[in-house]
Amino acid sequence: MKTIQTGDGRGRSARFTKVYAREHPRIVAFVHRRVGDRGAAEELAAEVFRIAWEHTLKDGGEIAAGWLFVTARNLVRNHYRAEARLSELHRRIAEEQGRTAASGQDSAVLDTLDRLPAHHREVLVLSYWDGLSAAEAGAVLGCGAPAVWVRLHRARKAFRDVYRAPAPSPLESA
Repeated sequence: MKTIQTGDGRGRSARFTKVYAREHPRIVAFVHRRVGDRGAAEELAAEVFRIAWEHTLKDGGEIAAGWLFVTARNLVRNHYRAEARLSELHRRIAEEQGRTAASGQDSAVLDTLDRLPAHHREVLVLSYWDGLSAAEAGAVLGCGAPAVWVRLHRARKAFRDVYRAPAPSPLESA
């Protein structure tokens, strides 16, 4: 459904678009330096600008670059908190299932999975953890088996790259 914008709405959209075009690359770079993952940086930057758009709709004010960077910093902190909660959940599940404590290598694998973008993590977990075939994983992901093989190839490469890279410290990054 197409919305009719008033002169004020068009002006607000144009101002927001100018801010977006000018600041988006800077926000993505800022977040990427802190999370070390381009996909996560893009997602977090998108969230920054979604919040900024809602702010302009609600308050009608201009969005300054400083406001965008503060919002990005807060989202990065939330990102690290979510990762910490996920790691704690993995630890508790292992304890409740009576598994032995994870070895250093097991912990490194779980940490690497936590640091991967969701789309890579999902195809790896479906294939290796859940043991689904490419056709079954494709049904879950909404794509064909050939696309699953391509995604799996890319996810394996991303896993290798992240596994070899040192984990960013939340205190150093944020």
